[in-house]
Amino acid sequence: MSDAIAASVPLEPDLPLLGIAAWSGTGKTTLLEGLLPALRERGLRVAVIKHAHHGFDVDQPGKDSHRLRQAGAEPMLVASRRRIALMMETPDHEEADLAELIAMVRPRAPDLVLVEGFKAWPLPKLELHRRSLGKPLRVVEDPWVKAVASDEPLSLPPGVEALDLNAPARLADWIAAWPRRWPEERQPRREGRPA
Repeated sequence: MSDAIAASVPLEPDLPLLGIAAWSGTGKTTLLEGLLPALRERGLRVAVIKHAHHGFDVDQPGKDSHRLRQAGAEPMLVASRRRIALMMETPDHEEADLAELIAMVRPRAPDLVLVEGFKAWPLPKLELHRRSLGKPLRVVEDPWVKAVASDEPLSLPPGVEALDLNAPARLADWIAAWPRRWPEERQPRREGRPA
């Protein structure tokens, strides 16, 4: 991660961000699928920014929008009364620019933006961990991890909250409280000291 990219992540006081960091196979998407309705029930409007590690297409070959995008429309916006989709090619990007994506969701004025899959970016994170996957904890190397939700008790650095991955209502409560905590959580943990 270059310093230029790291410096460009907007950690502004009026738009709470929370990364959801986990190794593949941990169940990030399944967990979010259950948490999003619970967060909505708690009165939060939540935007989600998800990183894909490969090329993907939300458009269908042969459809007008796909044909126009392939012909060079930059960007291609498709709208109906029920949905809007913005598609654009980004061949000059080495990787997706999280700051640019955050700027795209900002006008919708969400109460919280959950960021799934940008685990190397410098922003506060909730790490999901399943010991059975045999993967190391990211919290050891990443001072931006504020809490770890695991299916087993873990030894965590000072200042990192331990959460139960198998208690979705408590996880929803913790995440629902994040916007109130956001002003104090916009910096990494200090080495050797509680956050």
